[in-house]
Amino acid sequence: MSVRELVVLGTASQVPTRHRNHNGYLLRWDGEGILFDPGEGTQRQMLRAGVAAHDLNRICVTHFHGDHCLGLAGVIQRINLDQVPHEVTAHYPRSGRRFFERLRYATAYRETVGLTEAPVAADGPLAVTPSYTLEARRLSHPVESYGYRLTEPDGRRMLPGRLAAHGIAGPDVGRLRREGRLGDVTLEDVSEVRRGQRFAFVMDTRLCEGVHALAEGCDLLVIESTFLDEDIGLATDHGHLTAGQAAAVARDAGVRHLVLTHFSQRYSEPEEFERQARAAGYEGELTVAYDLLRVPVPKRR
Repeated sequence: MSVRELVVLGTASQVPTRHRNHNGYLLRWDGEGILFDPGEGTQRQMLRAGVAAHDLNRICVTHFHGDHCLGLAGVIQRINLDQVPHEVTAHYPRSGRRFFERLRYATAYRETVGLTEAPVAADGPLAVTPSYTLEARRLSHPVESYGYRLTEPDGRRMLPGRLAAHGIAGPDVGRLRREGRLGDVTLEDVSEVRRGQRFAFVMDTRLCEGVHALAEGCDLLVIESTFLDEDIGLATDHGHLTAGQAAAVARDAGVRHLVLTHFSQRYSEPEEFERQARAAGYEGELTVAYDLLRVPVPKRR
């Protein structure tokens, strides 16, 4: 059975706390695992969450501030230590290649796995698979930063009533699905579009066009809300979002499930992030993330 869920490995921003590790997020998407922004301590958090190196197929780094990438060294060495048998691809801003290389080869180890580097240099698709298209969008932060979005291809849902009305049953249903036509009956006559699921990952950024493009129509949006609304000046100065801003993005984009994360250590009441998000008018499902939380991608409507 396919699994689509977010495994939260860490939720702190620049400074970890007793209860929040640096960033780290694993998206399980059918048989693949995509690791986003492995901050310091990610390897240990993977162990606590039951995530193995063998579960990783891609690593996506939004930018090269330490809380989003210092765990790369440990994760990459673990991939090699465990001799992961499949290809692992790393995406990161091309301008930060020197940082990626330093982290990849931070210490001596035996390199047994051919990690594939696929840096991001512009908006657009990064990979197309049967299960999803992965794309990147530029964000607004003091260093070059990209957000990521997965889009499942649209499919078709067969409609039993229409099939029966045309007298189509049994093996003929599969034939019609494969070939697109059976006699005078087309696939469009007896089915409807099944919208593909959409996921987006938006970290350190001010409000910008890329944020809205990534969030549009998402079933699950993971987005930073480093500050509360009363500190909007700090958020803007440092290239971050507030809880209210993140929620307004989700509201306007029609997001079904909003996950807020990347919290400043200055705040001790997570409930306030939820209150401010609701005050911004977001009415969908809302989660204020905490370490080791699992969030399923919402089922299709």
